[in-house]
Amino acid sequence: MTKGERTRQLIIEKAAPLFNKKGYAGTSLSDIMKVTGLAKGGVYGNFKNKDEIAALTFEYAYSKIKTAILMKLSGCNTSLEKLVGILQFYRNYITNPPIEGGCPLLNTSVEADDSFPFLKTRARAAQNEMLGSLVNIFQAGKKNGEFIEDIQPQKEAENMYALIEGGIVMAKINDNPSILHRILDRIREHIENELAA
Repeated sequence: MTKGERTRQLIIEKAAPLFNKKGYAGTSLSDIMKVTGLAKGGVYGNFKNKDEIAALTFEYAYSKIKTAILMKLSGCNTSLEKLVGILQFYRNYITNPPIEGGCPLLNTSVEADDSFPFLKTRARAAQNEMLGSLVNIFQAGKKNGEFIEDIQPQKEAENMYALIEGGIVMAKINDNPSILHRILDRIREHIENELAA
């Protein structure tokens, strides 16, 4: 990496938790300068504007989540094992998230909904990728005979995703990870008792 590339990466890595915790509107140039130790010219000499920094920090934060999930699933062979692995990944999500501030996809989706279309586009793409991955797992499990014949992969993926994200919101608002744990347990019961062949 060149010095410029290293500086850009430093800014992205240092600013990602900041945007994830404070949001786009709540993160100022001064905040970015403080966490990076760079002057204004050092920040904007590497990026066009705050929008570019926010977009790249979201991509970075989301990639950390994806990498962490893939590591959790590295030893899983069956679709059922993969789904259980995903649920186990989220078990410590409130107390030990891969990136400080919680779920970047959830945080960005809520803030960007109507106010920041450039972030909403990225959040939508990330959400579609996550949902697509779940759909693929359910479809593979159906094809391999792991799940009941009349399973609806798209519906199950959407339900699982929505319950996990909703559980994260509820647990964070109440400072109570056990809320998320109960929801994760219910999803697992549903998969093992109602969907498994």
